[in-house]
Amino acid sequence: QVQLVESGGGLVQPGGSLRLSCAASRSILSIFHMGWYRQAPGKQRELVARISIGGSTNYADSVKGRFTISRDNGKNIVYLEMNSLKPEDTAVYYCNLASGPPRPWGQGTQVTVSS
Repeated sequence: QVQLVESGGGLVQPGGSLRLSCAASRSILSIFHMGWYRQAPGKQRELVARISIGGSTNYADSVKGRFTISRDNGKNIVYLEMNSLKPEDTAVYYCNLASGPPRPWGQGTQVTVSS
């Protein structure tokens, strides 16, 4: 069973940056499209960034131009670089497959954007 462990969250001021990491317990990045999701209090979980097996990327309109998803297949890690953060980016961030049945969700990493 694949385990996904997210890290890198924290408290940051508006306009700041964070880099999130998602480590997979075994090699899945080269055979699945991967995505970063977020869930804000009282809201449904949403997909904000996606990277295909071939390396193409897609972003939700709300983060386009500010977030960058990438991956290191050799290290089994997916990254999410977040710049120009806004208070509305505050959420718990998770990684998982971007299509098909998700693997068990990790604990996520909390991102709080506040002055």
